[in-house]
Formats: sequence, structure tokens, C-alpha cells
Amino acid sequence: MTKPASGTPRPKRLSWSDPGVRSIVYQVVALCAVGGVVWFLVHNTLHNLAVRNIASGFGFLSREAGFAIGESMISFTPADTYGRALTVGILNTLRTAVFGIVFATIFGTIVGIARLSRNWLVSGLARVYVEVMRNIPLLLQLFFWYAIIAETMPGPRQALKPMPGVFVSNRGIKMPWVEGDGVAWLFGGLMLAIVAIVAIVLWARRRQEKTGQTFPIWSVSTVLVLALPGLTMLAGGGTLTLDMPVFKGFNFVGGVTLSPEFAALLIGLVVYTSAFIAEVVRSGIQSVNHGQWEAAGALGLRNALVLRLVVLPQALRVIIPPMTSQYLNITKNSSLAVAIGYPDIVSVVNTTLNQTGQAIEGIMIIMAAYLTVSLSISLFMNWYNKRIALVER
Repeated sequence: MTKPASGTPRPKRLSWSDPGVRSIVYQVVALCAVGGVVWFLVHNTLHNLAVRNIASGFGFLSREAGFAIGESMISFTPADTYGRALTVGILNTLRTAVFGIVFATIFGTIVGIARLSRNWLVSGLARVYVEVMRNIPLLLQLFFWYAIIAETMPGPRQALKPMPGVFVSNRGIKMPWVEGDGVAWLFGGLMLAIVAIVAIVLWARRRQEKTGQTFPIWSVSTVLVLALPGLTMLAGGGTLTLDMPVFKGFNFVGGVTLSPEFAALLIGLVVYTSAFIAEVVRSGIQSVNHGQWEAAGALGLRNALVLRLVVLPQALRVIIPPMTSQYLNITKNSSLAVAIGYPDIVSVVNTTLNQTGQAIEGIMIIMAAYLTVSLSISLFMNWYNKRIALVER
């Protein structure tokens, strides 16, 4: 029997004492266990549905809904399908999330900076706001704001008129709106202006790095936002008409309505979440070494410029990760809208499953909607966090 040459590697034998072999076995066993649990749940669910003669599937989405939705960003009637009703609910949820994130970020940043003020009154008021608002449950705040808006505001006949064409009552806020085929051109012009602003910002940064010369980004951006939509509409030949709200009968007609439910939901989300964002901003600013303040002050910069140009850009690296969690909280907490009657995706799906009896599909739709929106926010924030991260050389 010939022995292998001394330079020839011996074949590796599988042994339980090998950590690599054990890890593979453990992973295979865990994967089989998870697969078995999933199979059991699916099989058991399908069996119970069949025993009770309950139809399954998403075919109901093409059937007539038969119910109205009080607030919609797109046209909807009871004769439309369940699929369109769910689209309305998703759009209402997205509207709440977008406006909530924008306003909570702005207000929370202001409060967070105010907490670091040298004026004891300003910092004290900011501290009281943070401690009070973040320790009251959001659901109670929604009930409070809805009661304030619905009970303290006058009726339509005695509606407040803070400015021409705007009416505030317990039915909501009525404002003028534009109609016509020029709306699409205006929106297209606004999107074009945003793309142009992003391109200008990137070009201005590269130019400043090479030459040291600054570019009036804010002035140019303002001109683009104000001028491009109008120029696009004129070039496309679109027309616009101003739809003014008018009181007729027992309510207002025309214009656009900001309902009390949406107003209460938005105020509650912004007030509650901005208290947490304020603490995130405060901790991020305090994480920047105080020597940065002193060095910028030695150059003759005012405190406002030091904060905006020196401190905040460095603090973003600490602020962005926890800020992502707050944005996700705003999106998920918007599901409490069902408690005050705002027709978000949860409310619409609840009505749908009560009529169709297909609760599993309805819950899956809600889960998929929130999962998609939350993952989209996480991906964007992770991309931005990676973009501003310090790169080691």
C-alpha cells in the first residue's frame, strides 16, 4: 500500500469537533425548524379556512367597495373597487408620514437648539416641553387635540376668517385651491426645479472645493422654485382656475379642506415626536468638541454661523442614526389615526375586512404597506448616513 507523498495535502475529514462543521449543522437545523413552523402555521390556517368555507385570496380587491371615504387625495366613490379604496388609505398614510416627518424635524431641531440656549427662560421652557410631551401617551394627545379642534372651534356659520378665502371651523380648514390641466404642468415644473437645485448644490460644492468661491444657492433655489413651475405651465399651454370656498346651505363648498381629523393627527404626531427629536439634536450638538466652537469663534464667526456651518454638519453623524428611528416611529404611530376617525390604511382595511370577512389578507396588506414605507425610509437614511460618514485614510 503506497503512502501519499509528503507534499500532498491530506483530505479534510468531517468531524464534530470541528467548529465549522458544527456551525453548519446548527444553521441547517435552525432553518428546518423555522421552515417547519411556517409550514405548520400556513397549513393550519388554510385547513381552518376550508373547514369554515371562508374564501381566501385577493380577488376581492376588484369588487365594488360600497362605502365612502371622508377624506381622499384622489377621487373615490362607493362604486369604486376595494383596491382603489386601499390606494386612498395608503396615500392618506403617506401624506401624514411626509408632513409629520418634515414638521417634526423642523420643530424638534428648534427645540433641541433652544435647550442649549444660555437664556435660562428659553432653555427652561424647552426642557419643560420635552419632559411633558414625551411622557404623555400619543393616543391621549390625539384625543386632546381632536377635542380642542372639534369642540372649541365655531360652526361653519360663525367660522373664523384669518385671511381672505380661508375659513376655520369645527368642520376643518377651508382654503382656496387651483383646478385645471395646468396643475400637472405646475407639478412637473416643481419636480424639474427640485432636480435643478440638487444639481446646482452638487456643482457649487465641487466649485467651492476647487476655487474657494461660494455660490448663492438659496437665492437661485428660491427663484427656480417660484419661476420654473409657472414657466412650465405657460410652455405647456395649461390653464388654471382658482376655486374659492363659499358657504352654501349648512357647509362650505369649493376649495380644499384640511379636516379636523387630519389636523389633530398631524399636530399630535409632530408635538409628540419633536420632543424626542429635540433630545437627539441636543445630544448630537453636545457630542461635538467644544474646541470647534472656540476655533470658529476665533475666526470671527457669529454663533449662528458656527452652529450652521461648523457644529451641525459634524453633529449629523451622531444625529442621523437615532433620527431614523424617530422617522419610523412617526410612520408607524400614524396607525393610531383610526382612533380619531382619520381614514388611513388601517381604517380602510378594517372597513374592508368587516365587509368581506377576509381578515388575513387585510392584515397582510397593512403589514406590507408599513413594511414597504419603513424599509424605504431606512434605506434612504442609511444611504445618507453612509454618505456623510467620515472616511478613514
